[in-house]
Formats: sequence, structure tokens, C-alpha cells
Amino acid sequence: MTTKLTSKTQKAIQVIALKAKEDPNCKFTSLAHLLAEDFLKECFRELKKNKSPGIDGITVKEYEEKLDENIADLVARLKAKQYKPKPVKRVYIPKPNGDKRPLGIPAVEDKIVQMAIKKILEAIFEQDFMDTSYGFRPNRGCHDALKQIDKIIMKYP
Repeated sequence: MTTKLTSKTQKAIQVIALKAKEDPNCKFTSLAHLLAEDFLKECFRELKKNKSPGIDGITVKEYEEKLDENIADLVARLKAKQYKPKPVKRVYIPKPNGDKRPLGIPAVEDKIVQMAIKKILEAIFEQDFMDTSYGFRPNRGCHDALKQIDKIIMKYP
């Protein structure tokens, strides 16, 4: 669902991406203003709802019960430079061979901030990558790279 606030946030990020593309030497010095309530709510809505809670035990559903209040408090702490991420909860997932794989689970609030910062940084740095780069990029993966390789190989006999 797109709202006016979401469109405003997306437009600001698109402007940043355009500026980064047009001027690769541009230094972005003030991006904290983008961590506004509407943007953080948008990021919250994109969280996977059925994931385990972090070290604070707060689930996505519980955070959502007071979403406006929680996001307003988060923004106030971010602006006052008093936001401190919580420690990551460490759990171990069993592997097929009997070993265990460590997994870190951040708190819901930290996931929101991480997603917001990821979106801002992607807008800036995606401009620097070549189209032939597939590793760890949004909407791209190893299968896309393999399809491109196949297309190139089949084009030249």
C-alpha cells in the first residue's frame, strides 16, 4: 500500500540515488533527517512478521501494538543521538551433519533501523556498481548471474 508519506520518502531516496549517479564524487554529509517516522514505519511494515524476537523478547506483533508511540520514541532517540542498538541474541541452529550454526537475532527496533540505513546506503552505492555485478545486491543473485552467462555463451557459437 502506497501512501503520501511513503511516496515522499521514496522520492527523497530517488533524489539521493540520482545525485549519487550524476556526481560520483558527491559526499553525502547529512542523511539522518531521512530517518523520519513515515520512513521507519514503512521499514517496519516490510519486516517479516513471524521471526523470533531479539534479546528483549519483543515480537513484531507486540511492537506493532504501539507502533506510533514506539516509532515516535525511536525517532526522538535517533535525533538526540541516544539510540543504542541492543545486543544480538545468539542462537544455534542444528546442521544436517550434527554441528550447529550460530545465528544472531537483532531486536525488532534494531531491524527497523538497519533496514532504513540499508535503503539509504543502497541508494547511494548501487550507482557505483556495474550491471555485470551480481554479488550481494538487491534483486540480484547467483542464479541471475548464471542466466546472464548462459545468454552470453548461447549468443556466441
